[in-house]
Amino acid sequence: MASRKEGSGAGGGGFGAAKGKGKAATTGDSAVKQVQIDGLVVLKIIKHYQEEGQGNEVVQGVLLGLVVDDRLEITNCFPFPQHTEDDADFDEVQYQMEMMRSLRHVNIDHLHVGWYQSTYYGSFVTRALLDSQFSYQHAIEESVVLIYDPIKTAQGSLSLKAYRLTPKLMEVCKEKDFSPEALKKANIAYENMFEEVPIVIKNSYLINVMLWELEKKSAVADRHELLSLASSNHLGKSLQLLMDRVDEMSQDIVKYNTYLRNVSKQQQQKHQYQQRRQQENLQRQSRGEAPLPEEDINKLFKPPQPPARMESLLIAGQINTYCQNIKEFNAQNLGKLFMAQALQDYNN
Repeated sequence: MASRKEGSGAGGGGFGAAKGKGKAATTGDSAVKQVQIDGLVVLKIIKHYQEEGQGNEVVQGVLLGLVVDDRLEITNCFPFPQHTEDDADFDEVQYQMEMMRSLRHVNIDHLHVGWYQSTYYGSFVTRALLDSQFSYQHAIEESVVLIYDPIKTAQGSLSLKAYRLTPKLMEVCKEKDFSPEALKKANIAYENMFEEVPIVIKNSYLINVMLWELEKKSAVADRHELLSLASSNHLGKSLQLLMDRVDEMSQDIVKYNTYLRNVSKQQQQKHQYQQRRQQENLQRQSRGEAPLPEEDINKLFKPPQPPARMESLLIAGQINTYCQNIKEFNAQNLGKLFMAQALQDYNN
């Protein structure tokens, strides 16, 4: 993942959301139940990846729009520019200020309502994305992150999903306590870390008429091209990434088991110390001497630091995403197989 750009998303989210917080709140205070995206925004996101996304490089940008009742309307967007670590003079906050100021001058929606990011084989459940979305959502409650999957889209089906952090996870992130006890108390599991918001893509009637005319005029060389069963290494790559995450999960399990063994070992040491202390006091009492002064046993035996469990939850969530991708891929290929067989029977 492109952590340098994900980090910039977090910083930009804090600024942009803070600028538009009061204005966005006046449009509606209810929770977002639907995301409505203009078709132009979708095309801009796709174009951004096609121009700057290479391999596993992640592209990101800012979403602009407004909140109407329980619907978040995304009407515009602009990308984060590509830059390297050598561009020390580049100020992302200043860049966003100038972009939103320019949009405001031409009377275009300029309120910050979230951000978007491309993904590489569904590898988006990361700590960087969690921190960035928390920054946005903490400043503007209605903020969402759009995840665009160019690999699935290239197979003939637009893959664009909107996510938000659940209220439980927001509370845990505010406390910044990711210990096993805190996550257990909050009842946080990988299934309830993110919530998906339904997306509706909307175009004006004139654009729909134009698309209809273009579709009639376009010449398709092979209308059965989408029925191809070629996987383009999609299944193999997804399985490889899944195995990598399973290995990471195994390492986290080993760390946690080591922590449990250390805790058990320390409890035994505490018990032995207390027994020796009690026997020594009994001997002193039999000699008519005063018992030893009481000591804070927690200072003598400092409990081992529990490993943070948030990374394990994120890995579990990523494993679930890979499994869903593989399941969808197999279902699509099975559907293509049935369609191809039906076409063959029809032609015969």
